[in-house]
Amino acid sequence: MFQTLYSYFWWERLWLPANLTWADLEDRDGRVYAKASDLYITLPLAFLFLVVRHLFETYVATPLAGLLNVKEKVRLKATPNAVLEKFYAATTKHPKQADVEALSKKSGCTVRQVERWFRRRRNQDRPSLLKKFREASWRFTFYLIAFIAGMAVIVDKPWFYDLREVWKGYPIQSMLPSQYWYYMIELSFYWSLLFSIASDVKRK
Repeated sequence: MFQTLYSYFWWERLWLPANLTWADLEDRDGRVYAKASDLYITLPLAFLFLVVRHLFETYVATPLAGLLNVKEKVRLKATPNAVLEKFYAATTKHPKQADVEALSKKSGCTVRQVERWFRRRRNQDRPSLLKKFREASWRFTFYLIAFIAGMAVIVDKPWFYDLREVWKGYPIQSMLPSQYWYYMIELSFYWSLLFSIASDVKRK
C-alpha cells in the first residue's frame, strides 16, 4: 500500500516534462541536479533561524530600539473579572450594546465600566511597539542580506545579462552550490516564519 502511494506521488508525468525521467536527473560527470531529499536540511535550518532570530531581537533589535527612541505606550490593564473575561474569550471582543447591558447586570458593573473594561482588555492583546519593531528589524535584516547575497552570486552568471541562457539545456539543468544554498536558506527562513506565526504580530 505504502509503496503504491509512494509510486503515485513520485509519478514522473506528474513532476517532470515529457520524455524526462528521474534517472536523467541523477548526478553525473561532476554535474549536480536538484533532488527532493535536498529539502530535508531546511527543517533543522529553520529551527536554527529561530535561535538566531531570538538572539538578534534580544541583543541587536532591542538596543537599537532604545537608540532610536522607540517607546512603549503606557496601557492601563483591565481589572480581573471572571464574567467579562469568559465572554471576551469565548464569545467576542467587541460586544454589542445589548451584550454590554446584560454583562453589566451579570457582573455587577455599570455599563460604562463594562465598556471601559473591554477597551482596556483589547489594548492588552495588541502587540507592543517594541515587539513590532523587533520583528520588522529581523525581517528587514534578513531580506537585505538575502538580496545582497543573491546579487553577489548571480552578477557574474551569463543568464543575468542574457535571459536566453536561462533555458540553455532545459529541462536537464544542473544546480550550482550557490543556487542550492540560496534556495535552502530562503526556504528555511520561511519555515521559521511558519513555525512562529502564532506568536508573531498578526497582519490583516
